[in-house]
Amino acid sequence: MGGNCWTDTGPYQEDLAAAFRRAQAEELAADDHGFGAGRTAEELWCDPDWQEYILTGGTGSVLDFPLMIDATDPDDGPFLRPLTEAEIRAFAPGGRPTFAEWDAALDDERLDFPDRAQGRCTVLYTDGEPTAIGYWGCTAD
Repeated sequence: MGGNCWTDTGPYQEDLAAAFRRAQAEELAADDHGFGAGRTAEELWCDPDWQEYILTGGTGSVLDFPLMIDATDPDDGPFLRPLTEAEIRAFAPGGRPTFAEWDAALDDERLDFPDRAQGRCTVLYTDGEPTAIGYWGCTAD
């Protein structure tokens, strides 16, 4: 089996880790995947049944990752990683990608989907101002 690629956006916050946790909370509020309402993503990741659920299928969302790693950390494990400045400038030379630039870069493969059980994120801009976070990844299955 191969993983399923997915994309999503969430609200902008200067602290990308806080934005990630907020996106996870919003995703859980929309669908708890049968694991009981009221639990945080952090709590779910302590549950072996949740871990098995994610690592054998996943949600195709920010819930597939227990935490965000630094942009320069190696890519192994089910983690979300922000893009480096060089990775951003490779598809958005001005360094402030719009939703349209991000979407087009994913469509024409100037911006790759990560390996299975990995995710990426980047800030998206409107009129030069940060307005959203773009998330994308691949499930573990």
